[in-house]
Amino acid sequence: MDFARLTEALAFKSYEKIADICDDLMLQAAAEGVDYQDEWPYVIHFLGYLYVDDINSARFFWKSIPSTIKENRPELVAVWKIAQKLWIQDHRGVYEAIHGFDWCQEVQGLLVAFSDLYRRRMFQLLVSAYSTISIRDAAHFLGMNEEEAKNYVTRRGWIVDVASEMLTVKKQEIGREQKLDSSKLQRLTEYVFHLEH
Repeated sequence: MDFARLTEALAFKSYEKIADICDDLMLQAAAEGVDYQDEWPYVIHFLGYLYVDDINSARFFWKSIPSTIKENRPELVAVWKIAQKLWIQDHRGVYEAIHGFDWCQEVQGLLVAFSDLYRRRMFQLLVSAYSTISIRDAAHFLGMNEEEAKNYVTRRGWIVDVASEMLTVKKQEIGREQKLDSSKLQRLTEYVFHLEH
């Protein structure tokens, strides 16, 4: 099989394209009757789904993988453990599953990018859901110890109350662009012209 598109996407860190590329390649292989199962990059394909937050596709993909392959590839089982933690929303467990396995070099870049993306998603969740949160709970969501979590959020403008061990969330400014199309501008011009004359 020709994995050039996949290799290129990984090299250029276009991780959001990985799942689609793998799906296309798998369909192409199936249409051509090519036996691809032994050489298929299951872990990368699986992580591609997780990267774009498509847990359902990851679950169905897991079910489609032959049991002999699951049994012989511990890295695949480890990435499945990440998906299970995502499914049950065990946020700390996601980070533990990521850091609890010695990943091969080929997967590490994608895994680090996923971990960072997941942390940013969790941070945005905290920003949108809380006005105050305990340092312990923030650390749980961000997959850090309390000191790291405190440093992480204070760099982003949150306020720490040491006495109560609470964080005050800094809401992000929501910028609204006002779009002015040419017809509105024309009506405004005519209206101003009418007022002046």
